[in-house]
Amino acid sequence: MFDTLPLILILLTSSVLGVALFRALRLPAMLAYFLVGLALGPHTFGLLPDSDANREFAEFGIVFLMFSIGLEFSLPQLYAMRNKVLGLGGAQVAITLAIIMAIAKFSGLNWPAAFVVGSALAMSSTAIVSKMLAERVDLNSRHGRLSIGVLLFQDIAVVPILVLIPALGIANANLIDVLGIAMLKAAAMLLFLFTVGKWLINPWFSLVASQRSRELFVMNVLMVTLLLAFATKMAGLSYALGAFIAGMLISETRYRYQVESDISPFRDILLGLFFISVGMLLDWREIFHNIGLVLLILVAFILLKAAVITLVVRLVKYESGVAIRTGVILAQAGEFSFVILALGLEQKLIDGAALQLVLAAAILSMVVAPFLIQYNGRIARKMVRSYSRNSGQVVQDIDDIGKNLSGHVIICGYGRSGQYLGRFLKEENIQFIALDIDPARVLEAAAAGENVMFGDAGRRAVLEAAGGARAKALVISYSDTPAAMKILHVVQENYPELPVIVRTVDDSNMEALREAGAAEVVPEVLEGSLMLASHALMLLGVPLNRVVKRIRLFREERYKLFKGFFHGISDAENQDLEKQQVRLHSVIISAGAFAVGRRLVDMTLDNFNVEVKVIRRPNLVGSEPTIESTLAEGDVIVLLGHPTGLTNAQNALLIGRVAIK
Repeated sequence: MFDTLPLILILLTSSVLGVALFRALRLPAMLAYFLVGLALGPHTFGLLPDSDANREFAEFGIVFLMFSIGLEFSLPQLYAMRNKVLGLGGAQVAITLAIIMAIAKFSGLNWPAAFVVGSALAMSSTAIVSKMLAERVDLNSRHGRLSIGVLLFQDIAVVPILVLIPALGIANANLIDVLGIAMLKAAAMLLFLFTVGKWLINPWFSLVASQRSRELFVMNVLMVTLLLAFATKMAGLSYALGAFIAGMLISETRYRYQVESDISPFRDILLGLFFISVGMLLDWREIFHNIGLVLLILVAFILLKAAVITLVVRLVKYESGVAIRTGVILAQAGEFSFVILALGLEQKLIDGAALQLVLAAAILSMVVAPFLIQYNGRIARKMVRSYSRNSGQVVQDIDDIGKNLSGHVIICGYGRSGQYLGRFLKEENIQFIALDIDPARVLEAAAAGENVMFGDAGRRAVLEAAGGARAKALVISYSDTPAAMKILHVVQENYPELPVIVRTVDDSNMEALREAGAAEVVPEVLEGSLMLASHALMLLGVPLNRVVKRIRLFREERYKLFKGFFHGISDAENQDLEKQQVRLHSVIISAGAFAVGRRLVDMTLDNFNVEVKVIRRPNLVGSEPTIESTLAEGDVIVLLGHPTGLTNAQNALLIGRVAIK
């Protein structure tokens, strides 16, 4: 214990400081683990021994990585994106693998080692790409969807690679026979687990969950994962394949999200340990002596991978700018690259200088990836002038419509909610322009005569072209908090007076969105619940006026724009409750009223705890009067307050004195 504890403390301290530094620099945490492994490993300070026991323990990091991938694996998502996944992803992996294998073989490696190198470098980083795209609100863009589709296929492609590498590691065996047997084993195991295992896993997890013990539940997850990992290992395959299958099985149960939450601490810590063990493999002296070759491999690898992906995307009829952006986004190695290299080392397929060079180039590619992804748009516009012209044409097309609009509504997103809103606005003869980034939807809606344009509402130039300075309101009709935040930031920076209404799934982000500048936030779950409650109450015999009142009071608590109401005959019931509710009241300034010729600000209505909501002047052309304007006969002042305060304010405006104390 005396010898081990200082090493554990050094490892933990180094990891905490390294991860904190890299997160502050907005770099992937895994790079910090690589650095810790390099610094403490046998080739630098030698504090961490490179023993078989340590490597075997670190292999559990791979197990939990593959388990997490299996847990997040979605067959419906795969089917929905089948064209991008199977077409683009399959072509990218096959072409990249073939070219790199050929180069590696030409460089002196044997075919098994070349396969390991090619497989490793064909992968891209799901963690880096998805995080960067989410931060840039690019997940729903064309290049974002293409990138996610390719990454999804790479996750699938890892499975046969994990089957093939152990087969290649069997010495003096007929390669075709070994590969055939390995694939048959994997197919038989998958078939068994997804027929018999699927029917066993649900009742078993239900039984464990019924005990209401989190400790037991977590132990059960660990047991199932490691049991299947051990079973695949005993079948001559790999631990990682069994963990992936375990994740896929559990993802079919209703306990998927609970499992994901409970297992994440184990996964992250063990995965960090795995990346530390990979960093321990690096020999900085050998890398330093071959730094020129490492940089050459790095540049050649990034250019080759970006070129392959660009070509594949172009072949499926996407424009050059989108193809280049997708290529730049995916032009790096990924987490699975190190899983594949570690498995190749375990099977003695690759080691020595080749392993050092590939490892160093892969890690450096992930270091530069965030910077490349950040500037992917600029790179595409520099390389393809037509892409820049197309982007300018999009803004010009929007401007051609937007310059003729004033007092209109800008609808961001023209899905179902946006279309319903558009119909209401048309019925009220209110002009609007809708912005959407789905080209198919824009084309169909435009063909039907809808005022819908292709454009990203998160861009200042697009909002300016849509008439943001002249608009009366902006509505974000799709539920995407990061995208909404981006639009709110642009609006607050350029059009701070433009009210914005935001749709969300629930009320968890209401305050954050309001603080970011939203005039109102509408949670769809809340509105659905209110409609459900109103129908249920009416079916149970509650009078309609009481149902309407209940819904109105609830909305007043949630929506500041719904605070108050105009009192009517139907509100006579339950007067005690009504006296305590704020309401709206319109005061018409009649001829001879005390307020005529005076400024509203001088009336000091705030003494009565009322708020001036609106001031209207009949037949006024131009801006409405304000509290600084001189009041005239016929002006209508809408007040918000309690009944007593409203009465006092009305008396002050009309007769100049307070009647009710």
